[in-house]
Amino acid sequence: MPGQHSHDAATRGRVLHWAHAYDLFATLTTFGRASAMREQTADLAALRPGERVLEIGCGAGAVAQRAKARVGPTGEVSGIDPSADMIGVAREKAARAGLTIDYRVAAVEALPYSDASFDVVLSSLMMHHLPDDLKATGMAEVRRVLKPGGRLLIVDFQQPRGWLSRLTLKLIFHGHPGRGVQDLPLVLSTAGFDDIRSGSTRFDFLGFVAGTAPYPTTV
Repeated sequence: MPGQHSHDAATRGRVLHWAHAYDLFATLTTFGRASAMREQTADLAALRPGERVLEIGCGAGAVAQRAKARVGPTGEVSGIDPSADMIGVAREKAARAGLTIDYRVAAVEALPYSDASFDVVLSSLMMHHLPDDLKATGMAEVRRVLKPGGRLLIVDFQQPRGWLSRLTLKLIFHGHPGRGVQDLPLVLSTAGFDDIRSGSTRFDFLGFVAGTAPYPTTV
């Protein structure tokens, strides 16, 4: 029921606890571009009707809701986040919108799903919350739950060129942006992903990296 949520999942990654203010914070710090950023994440994923999708670090559920709109009634969307507060708000928002999305309190390093369960895994502005070793562990888990040929898309911060984008990152990171999406292709390669590619979005401070889960090798 709304307001009755479990404890946070155990993780060494950063856990956010201001779920009811998250959407407002995102809108303010991106100068009103948060909704368009989420739409582009869903667009980049090239989701198809009937696909089964997992969002890791789903926060308050805005991207997962867009994913559900794209996969339609024959598709399934799940979302995990280590923050019980975030999952509680995501469930409330889905219920108000009349959407069936399976939200669970869980961490990326211990995904509560069987092997080869998903066609697509999404990550939006989550990876920068993880220490480097946890990124590697998490990507190995993502590869495990993806079907052979399944797709991974990560959208996260990159070093920007424009002054407005630099200001955005300073507001979000208090002046210390740290590592960005440009460091992730090696992480995906180490986890065993194929067809790794990266690029920029139409937002100067956001980039993406994508990969494909390999098919089993035949002898």
